[in-house]
Amino acid sequence: MKTVLITGCSSGFGLETARYFLDRGWNVAATMRTPRGGLLPDSEHLRLIRLDVTDAESIRQTVEAAGTIDVLVNNAGIGWFNALEGTTMDMVRHVFETNTIGTMAMTQAVLPQFRQRKEGVIVNITSAVTLKPPRLMSVYSASKAAVEAFTEGLALELEPFNIRAKLVLPGRAPETRLGENVQALMAGSGFPEAYSDMAQGVFASWAQEPADHVTRATDVAEAVWRAATDPSCPARLPAGVDAVALSAEIRN
Repeated sequence: MKTVLITGCSSGFGLETARYFLDRGWNVAATMRTPRGGLLPDSEHLRLIRLDVTDAESIRQTVEAAGTIDVLVNNAGIGWFNALEGTTMDMVRHVFETNTIGTMAMTQAVLPQFRQRKEGVIVNITSAVTLKPPRLMSVYSASKAAVEAFTEGLALELEPFNIRAKLVLPGRAPETRLGENVQALMAGSGFPEAYSDMAQGVFASWAQEPADHVTRATDVAEAVWRAATDPSCPARLPAGVDAVALSAEIRN
């Protein structure tokens, strides 16, 4: 029985992906900063592990606890919505430490066992903002674009060891807790007055989008499953109606 290690499973994409793999008979190592029971069905194939992707010792302990890993899904991340002028360099570092360096560190930690066995899959979840960056998300977009460049380069260096590295690009997902997390991070940070009209315009455009023109957590779980189990799938998989449409628009 194969094992998948998924980061950021407390909600949203990570939680749904863990559920998806469990339903298909995999062993699932579901990680989160604060493990909580009741989020996933009780199963002998499920292990909840405490993980902070910005902490090297936490990463080491997680990989050791998970044992033999067949697929790593790097999903843990944080959102950020603000103008660059309204973003401290400490926040920039926090976003990159979590979204970008955390992904690299987790990947580095599993590579020795993948390379020794000459098999393994890494699935990195980024965002459709890399296809068409929205206003006021320059820092977040940059952190995700860096993961994409990293993944594409990594795939080339791992090819001789039969290790695959894939990307899943979700669109906007109102049903996840990303918006709540962004608001919590922004509390007290201040939003530059000069950009307030721009921000209202972004919010208004989101409100006008059709309710079904968004990404669901199940869309992402299905894309991750394909990336993990189908060697012939593309290196970049958009997930969600909006992300698929945007990807097609850009290709054409």
